[in-house]
Amino acid sequence: MALLGDFRQGFGAPFGAAGFLLAHKRLLQYVFIPFLINTGVFAGTGWLGFSVFDRIVDHYLPAGNAWYWLLLSWFLWLVAIAVVLILVFFTFTVVGNLIAAPFNDLLSERTEEVLAGRRDDRPFSAADFLRDAARTLREESKRMGLFLLGMVLLLFLHLLPGLGQLLYPPLSLGFTVFFLAVEYTGYVFARKGATFRDQRDFIRSHRAMMFGFGLGVFCLLVVPFVQFFCIPLGVVGATRLWYEASGSVAGREPSRPGG
Repeated sequence: MALLGDFRQGFGAPFGAAGFLLAHKRLLQYVFIPFLINTGVFAGTGWLGFSVFDRIVDHYLPAGNAWYWLLLSWFLWLVAIAVVLILVFFTFTVVGNLIAAPFNDLLSERTEEVLAGRRDDRPFSAADFLRDAARTLREESKRMGLFLLGMVLLLFLHLLPGLGQLLYPPLSLGFTVFFLAVEYTGYVFARKGATFRDQRDFIRSHRAMMFGFGLGVFCLLVVPFVQFFCIPLGVVGATRLWYEASGSVAGREPSRPGG
């Protein structure tokens, strides 16, 4: 029952983050720019995918009004929609997170301040922002490299006739869910100066909660248009989960991740 409760807590975290943001509206300023980035990535990827496919169909599909050509055309467009949705998913996962990383780091930091009951009133410093942005982009690039490497390695399963096609869907889903947990908790751990081993130990010691969280984020990612809000919801949800799991209370400094 405890594992089920942890799973439900993790799964509900990205959804509950929406209410948290609305209850603390000063955090919304850190959501606006990533929202614009996500919208641009989504629109650009969709437009490019459908434009390229439309040219391919016009070039290679014979013209005609016969019912079988119309049926083939509709079938190909269904395939195109499926391919573009997959392309958008991976683009969101990689490009969207990478570009929005510095703003996600700020959102995670401000969320933690709200949870701890304190507020950073320091004036904005471009130099501090650029320094933190460079650190965040380095860490984000490492995580994205890990994700891409894992997905490429999983593609080799298709070299195993029959068995590979059977194993690929659950393994790729499991790896994606694990990566999403790594991705969104990574902002807290990087900011605290913790190592990847600390983060991995945290995820392992809260595996049911982290699996539920990764699955919840994945559900948001695969719903069209809800994807626009997925990244900030994931950042806030993961920060709250880490804070709660660390045993922190308002006014007391959270324990070091992995400690």
